[in-house]
Amino acid sequence: MKYLLLLLILGGLFFVLGARRARPREPEGRNAAPSSPARPAAMLCCAECGMHLPADEALPGKGGVFCSGEHRSSFEARQGRP
Repeated sequence: MKYLLLLLILGGLFFVLGARRARPREPEGRNAAPSSPARPAAMLCCAECGMHLPADEALPGKGGVFCSGEHRSSFEARQGRP
């Protein structure tokens, strides 16, 4: 009988620990808001080569945005020709 009681206590202990481990963690602090995923960056297309790049890395120029200064200058030189 005492082995059955010991088995029930161990089974209950494993059940409680397993249920606690499977529960997702809550944010720390009382009013902590869950973190939101990062927003995707706006992508632009280089007017010279067509490569897509993030908007914060694009170089503005006459006729569009560019991935590098070389592409901007070659595009603007071509546009200046008659």
